[in-house]
Amino acid sequence: MPSFVGGPIKITNVSGDGTVNFGDVLQITPKSTVKSHLGSGGGNNGDFMQTNTFVSFTNTADPDIADANNVANN
Repeated sequence: MPSFVGGPIKITNVSGDGTVNFGDVLQITPKSTVKSHLGSGGGNNGDFMQTNTFVSFTNTADPDIADANNVANN
């Protein structure tokens, strides 16, 4: 089914394996995955950001062997 985008669109950056889709799509699956550890407010995006963090602890312990399997998606 065709799509209608009736508003302003702001895409500032698409890099690597990023996907931008307008229109018909049955399934979009990730081609790659990555795990990152960010502190409090470290992954915020936006035009007018203000974060006030006084204490932040990031737990990086991960006992899982595989978190996001995408072997069959390529």
